[in-house]
Amino acid sequence: MLYVTCYMNLVIVESPTKAKTIQRFLNDADFVVKSSYGHVRDLPRQKLGVDIANNFEPQYVVPLLARKRLTEIKKVLPKSKKIILATDEDREGEAIAWHLTQALNLGNPKSQFPISKKISNPKFQIPIERIVFHEITKSAIEQALKSPREIDMNLVDAQQARRILDRLVGYELSPFLWQKVAKGLSAGRVQSVAVRLIVEREREIQKFKSEEYWSVEALLAQLPTTNNQRPTEFLASLIKQNNKQLDKLEIKNEASAKKIVDDLEDTQWKVQEISSKDVQKHPAPPFVTSTLQQEAVKKLRFSAKQTMQIAQQLYEGIELGGDGLIGLITYMRTDSTNLSADAVGDIRNFIKEQFGDKYLPENAKIYKTKTKGAQEAHEAVRPTDIWQTPEKIKNYLTPQQFKLYGLIWKRTAACQMNPAIMATATADIEAKKPAGKNIYLFRANGSQIKFDGFLKVYDNKIQEIILPALKKDEVLNLQKLIPAQHFTQPPARYNEASLIKALEAQGIGRPSTYAPTISTIQERNYVQKNEDKKLAPTEIGFTVNDLLVEHFPQIVDLKFTARLEENLDKIAEGEEKWVPVIREFYEPFKKNLIEKYDEVKKQKPEPEPTDKVCPKCGSPLVIRTSRFGKFYACSGFPKCRYTENLNNNQRLGIYCPKCVEGEMVAKKTKRGKIFYACSRYPECDFALWDKPTGAKCPDCGALLVETKKGVRCSNKNCQAD
Repeated sequence: MLYVTCYMNLVIVESPTKAKTIQRFLNDADFVVKSSYGHVRDLPRQKLGVDIANNFEPQYVVPLLARKRLTEIKKVLPKSKKIILATDEDREGEAIAWHLTQALNLGNPKSQFPISKKISNPKFQIPIERIVFHEITKSAIEQALKSPREIDMNLVDAQQARRILDRLVGYELSPFLWQKVAKGLSAGRVQSVAVRLIVEREREIQKFKSEEYWSVEALLAQLPTTNNQRPTEFLASLIKQNNKQLDKLEIKNEASAKKIVDDLEDTQWKVQEISSKDVQKHPAPPFVTSTLQQEAVKKLRFSAKQTMQIAQQLYEGIELGGDGLIGLITYMRTDSTNLSADAVGDIRNFIKEQFGDKYLPENAKIYKTKTKGAQEAHEAVRPTDIWQTPEKIKNYLTPQQFKLYGLIWKRTAACQMNPAIMATATADIEAKKPAGKNIYLFRANGSQIKFDGFLKVYDNKIQEIILPALKKDEVLNLQKLIPAQHFTQPPARYNEASLIKALEAQGIGRPSTYAPTISTIQERNYVQKNEDKKLAPTEIGFTVNDLLVEHFPQIVDLKFTARLEENLDKIAEGEEKWVPVIREFYEPFKKNLIEKYDEVKKQKPEPEPTDKVCPKCGSPLVIRTSRFGKFYACSGFPKCRYTENLNNNQRLGIYCPKCVEGEMVAKKTKRGKIFYACSRYPECDFALWDKPTGAKCPDCGALLVETKKGVRCSNKNCQAD
């Protein structure tokens, strides 16, 4: 054991940006802040790494990249009088803190951690403290340093249980899929459930039979006035015929609609009843991880992964001119809508000063979290300083950071403002002939913002429909009748926002898992995102899902997966032990897996014939299926191994600048990413990720290419703009 001369406090965090931000708030003479760059230990990549016979004991290793980071930290240990573990406040952060004590071989003379695997002969005996904070600000760091605690082994065990469960499923079920379907496939507890939701929605769409129906609207206006002012026109929809309510599909075809229109000729239109009332529209709660991702998808068209990456940047710190790095938002992985009392006070002061008393509720609004297992002690995602308005700091942010920060800022300010008040009006209008048998009732609805309330900052794009001031028994003019054909629509495909909402509603996944799950199912080619940003299953996605549903129902069962999540939450709360939870899952899973190896036959999709010819040997090309989707392959396999992507070789009409003989064509990688290459490959290996325009750079002669930021030279060494 090594005792050393002590000089400073060593603070360890995950991220170098976070380390840099925190170092600004601490005295350099007393504190040094180092980064672990994330996890320092994990299960090995080349083997299971879980001792099933010994209570599922994990066999952790230090990855190669982490060794260098640990070496840097170890250099500071001899000069450290205290180690302060300041990793993130969630289970992942708690686990990283514990793994650091193990990887650095630390003891703690001040107190004993309640851990199952203590270090028997630590190299360093240095007091260890654990601190957590919701935001990276000077006051939050100082407060955290005043109230340190020990590592919460319940949180560590919950993270460890999740990691082991995911390893057992992935490591043992994936080889089964390789043998029975195709090489390189994978399965996972949450990802397979997500794929199932998408597959089942797609099958609903495929089975859907559209029905025709018609609507009838009347364009009406008040009678002309003496001042010749043009009357306001408004629309009313047919809702009743002879006191019978007409449902959406009541008018089934054009003939039925025409009959109604004909019957409405020469009728008198009179206001039968008018009603009006004020309706309050309340602001939404502050963001949690899932709602932030959903709203960013809908309003900003960000992916869940992109949203979390940008939120991470805002949390860890942005350089604000001479002020240095400042953490702009609170921790972005949370399922709590709670706001601290200090934050609420600041928000209310801001509202009063900037907008006035009429926008400020008499009492602060408190939002209760509805998500199961939510950690109420955590905070919602909010700005660290509400006075840092988006416009005030716009010049220091990238366009993406500005958009996301603006979304978070507006939602936070709005959640403590008074509701908007909508003045709504409904007019029922009767249409009938003096001697006619049929009486038709049309309804017109109007709404107008009477008081904007929280809409002052959070734009919900409310469309106002203004009705004229109508009176009971007032006679109206019919301008025209509008019969319209419609067809019932199938359920919509999931996009990232609606998939996250569905997973959360089912209790599947947690704040840290939504974005990686959605990324994984696309990277595995089980799901593809179309031009409308909707998620559709691939052929291999259908195949793998159907196999799992039939033979491993628990893996893709929504209720079973949700119960596992609840058990992980109970482990985190200290109500369950992690080993029994894993054993209860693993033993029946393993028994079933062994049986299925014999029972399930290899899924062999038949090759589809084509009229194409192999350019290498002249044999016919066929369409085969792999985990990456369909592709052309030589029918002479294995003698000839020629393959070609199915959607490859879209010619651009641009000669290859390298060989001049070939033509630039659009191709796809195995993972579906488009690139542009010479048609003479492999004789010519010229390729670009960005689409060539056909024009050449005036400075160096290289092809100009299209990028998200505009047209640029494809030659990276060229400085031309």
